[in-house]
Parts: sequence; C-alpha cells; structure tokens
Amino acid sequence: MSDTPLPACFSGRRYHAYNDWVKQAHGGRMQKISIDAGFTCPNRDGNVGIGGCSFCNNEGFTPAYLREQRDIDDQIETGLTFMRRRYPDARRFLAYFQAYSNTYATLDVLAERYRKALDHPAIAGIVVGTRPDCLPDEVLDYLADIARTHVVELEIGIESCSDAVLTECLRGHDFACTRDAIGRAAQRGLFITGHLLLGLPGESTTSLIAGAQALAGLPIDALKFHQLQIVRGTRLANLWRASPERVPLLQPAAYIDAVVDMLEYLPASVRIQRLGSEVPPTLRLSPDWGIRLSSFPALLEERLISRDTWQSRRNAS
Repeated sequence: MSDTPLPACFSGRRYHAYNDWVKQAHGGRMQKISIDAGFTCPNRDGNVGIGGCSFCNNEGFTPAYLREQRDIDDQIETGLTFMRRRYPDARRFLAYFQAYSNTYATLDVLAERYRKALDHPAIAGIVVGTRPDCLPDEVLDYLADIARTHVVELEIGIESCSDAVLTECLRGHDFACTRDAIGRAAQRGLFITGHLLLGLPGESTTSLIAGAQALAGLPIDALKFHQLQIVRGTRLANLWRASPERVPLLQPAAYIDAVVDMLEYLPASVRIQRLGSEVPPTLRLSPDWGIRLSSFPALLEERLISRDTWQSRRNAS
C-alpha cells in the first residue's frame, strides 16, 4: 500500500462510512423510519411527464410495513416496532419521507406533514427525498428553519450526471438542474445526500468517472450508491424484455469496481451512506445476484484493498 496515510474520518476503512460518522457526530445509531406521506411526482402527473422515470416503480423501494397504512402516526408506530426489534441499540429515529417527491406540494401541505412526524416524541428529525426540480427557495428556507432545532437531511435524486443518460431514462431534468438545487440547498446549510443509480442504459465507466469529478466540485455531504435493477411495472422492464441487449446489467464485481472508480475521485469528506439496494423478489425481474445487501461493505473494502486504493485517492482538492 502507498505510504499515504488514510484520513482519520475513515475510521480504519478505505472510505468514509456514513454510519461511522453518525455514531461519532450524534452519539449513537440513528435509524430511518420510512414514511409514505401521499405525495406524487411531477414526472407522473403531467407537469414534467407521465408514467415516471423508466426505472421507477416506487413499490419496489417501499418497506413491507408501509403498504397497508397511510396515516403518518400509524406508519411511525409500525416502523418503530419493526426497527426496535431489528436494531435494539437504536435510540434515535428519523422520519424518512421516501416515496415519490416529498417536496412536491404547497408549503402549507409540506409543513403539515413534516410537523406531523416531528411532533412524535421518538422522532429526532426528518430525511426528505425529492427531485432537484422540486426544490423552490421557499421550501429550502423552511427546511433550513426546521434544521435549527431538529436533524434534517435532504436527499436529492441525482441518478446520473450525464444529460444523455438522464434523457434516455426519461428523468425530465438535466444535470444543471441538479447542480443548481445542490448549490441553493448548501447556501442554507442543509445536509445534502445525493442518490446515484449505477448501470443505467448509456452509462459508461468514462461517464461515471466524469460524474464523480463533477460531484467532487459540489457541496455534497453524503452519497448513496444503488445498482440498477429491472422492476416489474416499469418502462425499463418493457425495454429489457423486448431488447435485453439495450439494458446490459452490471454483475457484482463490475458494480463494485464502478463504485471504486467513483470513490477515487470523491473528497474524503463525503460520507458513503449506502452501497446498494434490495428490491423484493416478487418485483425484481433481474439481476438476481444471490448476495445480501449487508455484504456490500465487506466486498467494497476487499476491492479497495486489492486495487490498493481508497476514497479521494485521485481527488485533486
């Protein structure tokens, strides 16, 4: 290995793990409880498009405990029961507004639903998942106001930094929109997590590295990596069935290598919050990797070691 010392924030790893940072910054584990607050998406209701992004079926990313309940209080109580059983050491919880675009409503509606979660005594803050084209200044100002007294994390769906790839997957916005939203959110001091989807049609190693270099210049606090999966009920599933050669899917080794390729260009300060996702087998058409999400950190660490590299190794800053 190079004699270059690894940053202390890596806590003995070769990358900056979000969970390690949370324990240090907040004194222990903070578990997210997913919330479906009944929002929709401008790429579904006709404002931007109809039918959504080519890869999206929100049911594929919704925890089973949400599917029978709509009231926010009920969802929190069900989620708390589930999380306390699964993670007995968890003491603090965040309400994760996850389904669809959770800033896509009037400010009055957003405030009512966010406050409904924040009023629960077990909830320390909120995580708000949304699109970059759904972040007007008044919403960012309101989130910044909440952040004065609660934990607030803003999760922005970047998906790809390539305009060609974004167009191909019918995303309905370009990377300039993402850049602008991140900049305005950062001006207000919000904690920003970017969500990336690796393996989209048209993406390449070259475009992924170019994307990592672009992200390295933005004020992002954390990133989530997800592998492309073909989910029932999506436009991408129809394309994959008709022309599978147009949707080449990454296998585990290639996916981990793609993550490593991007990590090398990212600043050490960027926390890596997630390394993959699991779609229920009843909804996932392909690929079936046969490995658990919990094994991804070890796979990544092994690959970083075998390539003798680490997060930020090629970062110029």
